Amino acid sequence: MKVLSAFELPIAGTPEGWVLPPTYFEELDLAVKKQAQSIVERALEQLRKKQNGTITVDGQLLPGPPRAVILEEAERWGADLIVLGSHGYSRWERLLSGSVSQSVVSHAKCSVEVVRCTNADQVEKAA
Repeated sequence: MKVLSAFELPIAGTPEGWVLPPTYFEELDLAVKKQAQSIVERALEQLRKKQNGTITVDGQLLPGPPRAVILEEAERWGADLIVLGSHGYSRWERLLSGSVSQSVVSHAKCSVEVVRCTNADQVEKAA
């Protein structure tokens, strides 16, 4: 079993009219990596507690667009099943930013399970 977190830097707004500190993008990159690492570590901890040592569970962070990273890694690893979360965006939000889960469901070469959180507060508490 593998826990994967794909991450990419948010697109920065135009710097016209203001100046970014010299370390801005380095700090942003570090913050995004730390958040992704924290998510993977929490997931690994929960899975290891519940699986009684019967399977090997490992985690990985990969940079890049989540849609592509998830699909490429699942194919490379020979995954039988991809389980991923859904933010539960509205149609308008999905139209603007796209849906990673929908893209993975549409293009994966294996089965995909999309897990929806029924309460946004639960997501915040887990983070």
